[in-house]
Amino acid sequence: MSLPTLLAMSTVPDLTTYGTCTLDDDGCSVCGDVAVPVRVLTLLRPGWARCEDRTGQTAEIATAFTPDARPGDVLLITAGVALTLLPRPPSS
Repeated sequence: MSLPTLLAMSTVPDLTTYGTCTLDDDGCSVCGDVAVPVRVLTLLRPGWARCEDRTGQTAEIATAFTPDARPGDVLLITAGVALTLLPRPPSS
């Protein structure tokens, strides 16, 4: 089963859907070594976005590997870099 199939949902998911890691406790945005699910809040400039984890902690994240990321999208990040853009849930 593919990742999009496993994550398909009809509503905007809570970030806990993707795990319980946070920017503050499990992997800081600078030196963490675990993937932390974050939601894009705003695009700051090309290749950078302000993101928020499930606890409300925010960080500036490099998005060069995820150039299609937009506000509301969920990214998996490590060491301050977005590694992947998770699929959006289907619209209802």
